[in-house]
Amino acid sequence: MVTRFASRQFALTFAVCVSLPTPLLAQWIKYPTAGVPRTAGGKPNLEAPAPRMQDGKPDFSGVWGTDDFVPCAQRLNARYKDCGLELPISRFALDIAADMPGGLPYRPGKADVLKKRIAESSKDDPHAQCLPDTFLRAYGLPHLQKFVHVPGLFVMLDEDKVNYRQVFTDARPLPVDPNPAWNGYSSAKWDSDTLVIDSIGFRDDIWLDLRGNFMGSAAKLRERIKRPDYGHLVIDATIEDPETFTKPWTLHLTQRIVLDAELIDEVCLENEKFSRHK
Repeated sequence: MVTRFASRQFALTFAVCVSLPTPLLAQWIKYPTAGVPRTAGGKPNLEAPAPRMQDGKPDFSGVWGTDDFVPCAQRLNARYKDCGLELPISRFALDIAADMPGGLPYRPGKADVLKKRIAESSKDDPHAQCLPDTFLRAYGLPHLQKFVHVPGLFVMLDEDKVNYRQVFTDARPLPVDPNPAWNGYSSAKWDSDTLVIDSIGFRDDIWLDLRGNFMGSAAKLRERIKRPDYGHLVIDATIEDPETFTKPWTLHLTQRIVLDAELIDEVCLENEKFSRHK
């Protein structure tokens, strides 16, 4: 499987080798992001006011990555490659219960599932088998996401496995008997400047992190997303799943805008060999 770093390096090397002026631009690598607010010294001002759409609501559009990342020194013993070669990974991607003493509030039988996965070093992780990740996990993975926001619709594009999620912001009723999906079905409404998203209709046993934490098909997920300034998003996600957990629980996530960058396809099924040797 080609790493993101390697794919970017290949693109740059190829462009130099053929000695043409256009391939570098064709990849849109380092192409300047338009409309970035600047400080008096010319640097991006991430604390500037958040942009707004024509209807006056905050605009979440942009390329985003986790701002809850594991510090470089702590990643050396993690299951990821050399520090600096990977994009930042959130501590919640490693363990979504990182801020919850005692872990997620599993029902007794469900807790045994997690113990088994930990004992087996998460060998059945769908992410490692090139299956899609649900959006709650994607927020923390070392891959970029692009958010496209217009009145009535909020779309999340994930470069990993070319995944996507649609959030309809017209407060439409959620489906009564939805066909289970990796990202479920999402309808949202505004609470002042906070977008409140309700999602249902997930596949059963969706992994939420590398450790093997999971939620079931009965899960209901509510996100409250804010853009307090130009450079950051704040996401509070509450999961209610009475078949899996004894009580609802909430996760606090932050995202940071990534400038002068674009998505690059990362389809790990291409030349994937891990699943044959696990």
